[in-house]
Order: sequence, then C-alpha cells, then structure tokens
Amino acid sequence: MSQASEQIASNLYYDRTFDCDAAKILPGEYYFTTKDMMIVTVLGSCVSACIRDRVSGIGGMNHFMLPDGGGDDGSPVSASARYGTYAMEVLINDVLKSGARRENLEAKVFGGGNVLRGFSAINVGERNAEFVRRYLKAENIRVVAEDLNDIYPRKVYFFPRTGKVLVKKLKQMHNNTLVDREKAYASKLVTKPVGGEVDLF
Repeated sequence: MSQASEQIASNLYYDRTFDCDAAKILPGEYYFTTKDMMIVTVLGSCVSACIRDRVSGIGGMNHFMLPDGGGDDGSPVSASARYGTYAMEVLINDVLKSGARRENLEAKVFGGGNVLRGFSAINVGERNAEFVRRYLKAENIRVVAEDLNDIYPRKVYFFPRTGKVLVKKLKQMHNNTLVDREKAYASKLVTKPVGGEVDLF
C-alpha cells in the first residue's frame, strides 16, 4: 500500500485525560477498531469522517484533503475527487471487513475550516466538506452529525464503540504546526498517485 494516499495510523498511546487507549491520526491517515478506545485528530481545512456500525460499535475515522484540482470538472471521477473517494473507501472497507454491516453504518463529519487562506484561489475546506457530504449521500450512509466549514481548526475525539464525538474549536493557535502539516500534505498529494483500486462491499 506504499502508493496509497491513505495509510493506517501508527501513533497509538494511552490517553490519561480520557483514561483509555487512543490512536492519533494525521493528514492522509485513518484508523479503525473493534475495541473500546478513542481516535483523535486535529483538522484545519482537511475533513474527517467518523464511520461506525451503530449496532456493533465497530468504527473508524479518516483524515483527508482533496488536492487542488484546478481543472477538475466536478464530476465524481475527477482527479482530485479520487483522493477523497479512496480515503472513504479504505476506511469503509476495513470497517466492513472487521464485522460491521453496511445497513448499520452511520457517519459524523468534521472539518473543512478556512484555515489555509491565501493557499489557493478556492476554499479548500469548502470543497472537502462538500465532497464528504456528497459521497456519503451517494453511498446511502446516514450523516447523524456534522460540524463543517467556519474559520477555526478543530480537535476531534471519536469513540466508535458509543458513537460519541467531542469537538474542540481551536480559536487560538500558538504555532503554525497544523497549517504547515496541511500544506506539506497538500503538496505531497499533487505529486503522489492515488492508491490502487478498492472494491466497495
């Protein structure tokens, strides 16, 4: 899976605040689990979909961005949309392979903040938010909660077992780590091919 724009998160730790095991995901990563644990990420203009089986509690979260596809025609198969589609497909497939049932899937979506101002002529966050809504609608996965757009980065804590999500808006940034990380991720997307084909169950 070395060519993939999505990779499984490897940053696992014990979170003392929430007293549970946790996985932290960065841009271009995702994580899914059958265990009672937390998945956490920080979003600027990127978007995360928290997807779970509402019966079994199997679920996961991704963290992705559509690369700036200036010439894209907005069709579902446009070059930049393929990145978002791939990010969604790998997460959904891994959740289903772990025992989730498609008819029980529900989603909560977050991010798409306008934090990369001046980075592009178009609002990257808005495009990401629009894409995730459209994708989930096409896949018939119900969105039960969303916190998209606005101008603030967000820290998102997702508990797949219960479906609970805590969102903290970061109204003051003390450094440029988040913006630098997203810019580096965006420029990597432009030069890296999308990962292989993924079959959807």
